[in-house]
Amino acid sequence: MRYIIDFWVLLATLTGYIPSHTIRLFLYRHFFRVKIGKDSSIHWLARFNLPSGVSIGHNTIIGNDAFLDGRSKRIWKKGENRLVGYLKNFLNPGARPLIIGNNVSIAGEVRIYTMQHDIDSPDFEEVGAPVVIEDYVVIGTRVTILPGVKIGKGAVVGSGAVVTKNVEPYTVVGGVPAQFIRNRSQDLRYTLKFARLFQ
Repeated sequence: MRYIIDFWVLLATLTGYIPSHTIRLFLYRHFFRVKIGKDSSIHWLARFNLPSGVSIGHNTIIGNDAFLDGRSKRIWKKGENRLVGYLKNFLNPGARPLIIGNNVSIAGEVRIYTMQHDIDSPDFEEVGAPVVIEDYVVIGTRVTILPGVKIGKGAVVGSGAVVTKNVEPYTVVGGVPAQFIRNRSQDLRYTLKFARLFQ
């Protein structure tokens, strides 16, 4: 089973090399089951971990080389058929642990994680929690967002930040770990629609 999942993730990675937004979006939506809204774009070299666990709103821009994690921790019942469980989740995801809103601008090389390892666990256990990025959020280049974070409407995360806790709406944060810098205007009416040619 693990080989099938890894091969599927490999195909999603290879899709990121196709120099056409139209083809990439078609494959992401229909083959990899990523929920993508109208007029959104995912620039080239995007990588996914469980693509069907990712939801992207309308008019949202995902920059080049992004990593989007759609995993959640599954607890298998005794005797449950894992192949059937994975196929059901692929065809109709029960939950999407990574939710990105409308008019969100995510710069290049951003990493968003919904799972990680508990470094204090004797078994190095996997732990995770959903990540929610609300409308009109701006995320700078090379930001890392860790599991369980909610970034409020209109917030801005400065380049290189590591976001370990929730970000309040209409605030600007930056640094490692990300800290409050200032407030942002709440009068936001723009509509994003941008896709760099061949990327």
